[in-house]
Amino acid sequence: MTDRTRRNIMRGAAVAAAGGFFGLHSGTPFAARATAATATSTPTPSATASRPFLEGPFAPVTDELTAFDLPVTGRIPRELNGRYLRNGPNVLGLEDPMAHHWMLGDGMVHGVRLRNGRAEWYRNRWIRSAAVARKLGEPYNGPVPEDDFAANTHVIPYKGRVLAVQESGPLPYELDDELNTIGTHDFGGTLSGAFTAHTKFDARADELHAITYYPTWDHVRHLVVDRTGRVVRTTKIPVADSPMMHDFALTEKYVVVFDMPVTFDPVAAGAGALVPYVWNDRHPARVGVMPRAGGRVRWFEVPSAYYSHTLNAYDEGSSVVVDLTTMPAPFFTAGRGSGGPSALGTPSLDRWTIDLAHGRVRTRRLDDRPQEFPRVNEGLVSRRHRYAYSATAGEMWQAYLTVDGVPPDHAFSNALIKHDLFRGTTEVHRFPRGAAVGEAVFVPSRAGAGATKGTGTEKGTRAEDDGYALAYVHNPERGAADLVILAAQDFTGEPVARIHLPGRVPLGFHGSWVPDA
Repeated sequence: MTDRTRRNIMRGAAVAAAGGFFGLHSGTPFAARATAATATSTPTPSATASRPFLEGPFAPVTDELTAFDLPVTGRIPRELNGRYLRNGPNVLGLEDPMAHHWMLGDGMVHGVRLRNGRAEWYRNRWIRSAAVARKLGEPYNGPVPEDDFAANTHVIPYKGRVLAVQESGPLPYELDDELNTIGTHDFGGTLSGAFTAHTKFDARADELHAITYYPTWDHVRHLVVDRTGRVVRTTKIPVADSPMMHDFALTEKYVVVFDMPVTFDPVAAGAGALVPYVWNDRHPARVGVMPRAGGRVRWFEVPSAYYSHTLNAYDEGSSVVVDLTTMPAPFFTAGRGSGGPSALGTPSLDRWTIDLAHGRVRTRRLDDRPQEFPRVNEGLVSRRHRYAYSATAGEMWQAYLTVDGVPPDHAFSNALIKHDLFRGTTEVHRFPRGAAVGEAVFVPSRAGAGATKGTGTEKGTRAEDDGYALAYVHNPERGAADLVILAAQDFTGEPVARIHLPGRVPLGFHGSWVPDA
């Protein structure tokens, strides 16, 4: 395979890779060219004047800003010392809006630095891939990676580093404390092939796990990065049709992989499509469970759906419990002419209980309200959790449900949702119309940082929800974003603080809290 061909395929793969249910880095809106024998055709897009993923809350910002001593309404908890970072697509140098897909946008990280009750600074910076550096007229230091891309999906802390990550090919890019790009990171030369946008860090084991895929592989890979920061184990899991696997799940005993009917289409790739992933009715939906140390994968059929993001997973007797967001089938990764992904319905929060003893999967709807980006107290990854946090952005649902420029019902609202999964109750913090809200990241209080059991009822432990939920929310009155801090134990109350940023933060993807050492 020539380098040019591999790069073209990679662009399509990265498209699919970048945003889970939110789409893929595509260029021109893609009408699937798959043969009827392999895939469900995507409706041919019609030319529309509206490009919702380039407008309103999605519109890319054009400048990198730096602002100090940010104004605050309320009071920032003094125990919050660190940086809140969030990644997302922000296309640079767009020449033809009709030949652009939202997830092809160059990655931009937005960050706020908190210390001793002050918001010291806000910065937004493009990830300096070779292409971005060229667009900005800057030099690119070092050799250009083969599958180079300005990672636009997630940004994570790991072993004192900050990594912007993407799946299906591109290496992570490392950022410094002020969001400047240092260069690519390959875990000390031990990363071979693709990485992922959704790692799972097991704090007790001090292990970072990933499921990686690439369009020309006949398998996906489970990677384990140990406490030394090196990939120490790679397990290949055979799969057919090169499916997209945006996320996965981890428990104390198992790795859970989701093999859904969104698969790579080589015919489309050969024709030059930038998003050569289609809904494939002939590819069965299934979930696989493999021991963390590797070994035989047990596969279970599940109802056809589009699996989006994992909240968390844990072992319960002879079962594995996974909480996740799903969308109704089919799901159109390349969209239907709106310049972004498209679906026939909104995502909901579900629970899949994989009964290993009886060889079956029980599915249950936990909450049918439109919601995405489920997050948990990160100290509980792979262990039983009680609380979950998710976001519902009305503008998001209107955009990805748009068909031929006709938006759906405008009743969708903006809110953050806190789920108590023990009691089966929810609390909703609502925001005004036009206040597009992004993913909420839970930050434990300093006192509660060591809580690991989840219920808060055990002697000597702190409550799992002892902390704060942080999210970027558009402020329509200012035409700019606020970093909103909610007390997780007073979720519907007034925000503890609103930090007023100097510019917009477009709706994007995933972020992390990076605490001071």
